[in-house]
Amino acid sequence: MKPLAAAQVESPGAKDFALIMQGRLPLPDRSPGGDRPRINLDQGTVKNSLGQLVLTLVKLLHELLERQGLRRIEAGSLTDRQIERLGLTLMQQAQEIDRLRKEFGLEEEDLNIDLGPLGQLL
Repeated sequence: MKPLAAAQVESPGAKDFALIMQGRLPLPDRSPGGDRPRINLDQGTVKNSLGQLVLTLVKLLHELLERQGLRRIEAGSLTDRQIERLGLTLMQQAQEIDRLRKEFGLEEEDLNIDLGPLGQLL
């Protein structure tokens, strides 16, 4: 029986995207068939939006860790020393998230993404 050859997918769109992300191909100014720009990227806006997305995910993970920590404390599976370390770590995390939020000029509400029918993220 012959071994299977590795699958290869060639897509001009994916190839162009990879080249743009690597900085080897400039962003198109116009869409292929239209007059309007395909995408309007303002460096400051992109940085802020990416920061907002990343901080939202970090804050979500922080809240999940906090809830898991509380469950473990209530279950009695942590020693007093572990509880102390957990509390300090979560406090430091919260302070760093807040510092980064201010660095990006975001409000607390900016980290709460609306998920439509699912409601607010946080």
